[in-house]
Amino acid sequence: MTFRNRIRSASAVAAATALLFTLMPAGVASAHGYVSAPPSRQAQCAAGVVECGGIKWEPQSVEGPKGLTSCSGGNSRFSELDDDGHGWQVTPVGTSLTFTWTLTAMHSTANWEYFIGGDRIANFEDGGARPPSTVTHHVDLSGYSGQQKVLAVWNVADTANAFYACVDVNVGAA
Repeated sequence: MTFRNRIRSASAVAAATALLFTLMPAGVASAHGYVSAPPSRQAQCAAGVVECGGIKWEPQSVEGPKGLTSCSGGNSRFSELDDDGHGWQVTPVGTSLTFTWTLTAMHSTANWEYFIGGDRIANFEDGGARPPSTVTHHVDLSGYSGQQKVLAVWNVADTANAFYACVDVNVGAA
């Protein structure tokens, strides 16, 4: 291949790449993350604590539209996360708890929400900031006791999506 043909070829690839990025749908989140401590259901899958399917290899990928209340984020590939009888390890905790998110790709954040039984128990606003690779939130659980499932939600600021994680805890057992 001559030098001139290599230049033309490189120019064609560059133009095609620019066109591809221009035509990609707007609002696709490049962020991924999950609650790593206490171990969320997907963290337990990744660690081999509980036998799981594909989520074992991508615990950070439980993404779905904002406003859902399922552990799978409405993603049928990860539906086993919605099964409360799947043998999830329950973490004994006191009346407050620090949740640690592990992020594999950071993205502008609207807020972080925590729910028990459909009730929002905590909300942390980020106003569009890009988070670091590890994010922690201290959440008061004093209004609850016994075994509870906490739904943790990371709402991305500039897309319609959020990331979901469920953590099984026994409040007051620590």
